[in-house]
Amino acid sequence: MEEDIPWLKDVPPEEMRRSVDALYRVHGLIAVITDLDTLLERIMEEGKRVARAEACSLMLYDTEAGELYFHVALGERGDQQALKREIRLKLNQGIAGVAAATRESINVEDVRKDTRFFKAADQTSHFDTRSLLAVPLVDRENLIGVVEAVNKVGGDAFTEADLHLMEMFGSLAATSIANARLIEEILRAERMAAIGEAVAGLSHYTKNVITSMTASADLIEQGLQIENMALLKKTWPILGRSTRRISSLVQDMLAFSRPRVPEYRACEVGNLLDEVAETFWGLLARKDIALEIDAARATAEVYADREGLFRCLLNLLTNAAEAVPPKAGRIRVTARMVAGCDLIIEVADNGAGVPEEHVARIFDPFFSTKGSQGTGLGLAVSEKIVREHGGEITVTRSPEGGALFRIVLPEAGQLK
Repeated sequence: MEEDIPWLKDVPPEEMRRSVDALYRVHGLIAVITDLDTLLERIMEEGKRVARAEACSLMLYDTEAGELYFHVALGERGDQQALKREIRLKLNQGIAGVAAATRESINVEDVRKDTRFFKAADQTSHFDTRSLLAVPLVDRENLIGVVEAVNKVGGDAFTEADLHLMEMFGSLAATSIANARLIEEILRAERMAAIGEAVAGLSHYTKNVITSMTASADLIEQGLQIENMALLKKTWPILGRSTRRISSLVQDMLAFSRPRVPEYRACEVGNLLDEVAETFWGLLARKDIALEIDAARATAEVYADREGLFRCLLNLLTNAAEAVPPKAGRIRVTARMVAGCDLIIEVADNGAGVPEEHVARIFDPFFSTKGSQGTGLGLAVSEKIVREHGGEITVTRSPEGGALFRIVLPEAGQLK
């Protein structure tokens, strides 16, 4: 092995063991540290320790500006923040710039005798550089940056073994950066696709509602001009429903987008369900839907976020009302306690149900089977509220043939 790798002959066994241990630790860090900056700092710390350098830095390459800039700068002395803030090197500028341009490692025993040395970095950081190792970082022919080890502890020059060891640590840093950038690009593409889908769904829905509001406003204006009360009475409820739809959309967007801690307090399940039904009454009457509520087996008071639970149930009832057939629609809401403390609420209907292929995505934001008539936020909001309570919501086939949404809130019956 030593014949294949000549520089290994100059490495004492204890030094090699220490280097291998450091590389092993770094590989372990890559698996557990998800923050790229923290990972790179730890890699540079291990590299500094193995090379026995006073300082170690990582410069990244800005492809648009064609410059190197300090991303990680570790040292016992010197103003590292000033380096990051003020120093940028062009390719072929300074020893790091030459290493980046030629993509070859450079070992300088005394920088004072090297005309390539960039003195402004020391002047900015108040650091005294004597010896320097510069290793270019390249991933699949793409320049990532340069890693530097500065000043061998004890005043000696960096050895060939030090250079090769720093190349190993630089390779790990380059791989970590390249992988992080690739993941970031994938996530950015996924985010843009999700935003596009969301905007498309919301725009279709709001366009329909606004069209209805505009038409209603025109008819109301016409009714006022000709003093036609019959037209006003007929049109006003349509405008009211459109206004409530917009209001509901805004509330759903706020509920889904904001992180929220439930505000727990005692609330009566029966009264909560009655209030939801009262709010829901207009839609029930318009479609002639039969609503059955049974909270007899629920504890009088449970411990929950009343407003959040109200919003969740209102969304489920609205969803059910839109799914059941007019004039023959039936919705059943039941609430019961299990094992004395877990609250289970079920909302069942006799609609078409949820197709098997949609069950896995039914709670995804902006997923809707209603086309331009839905936003895909209602069920996502309901799932979020239940999850914030530490509970679970599922959907199955109801005995009536439609959908059955089951909410389980653990220990809701244990009043604090």
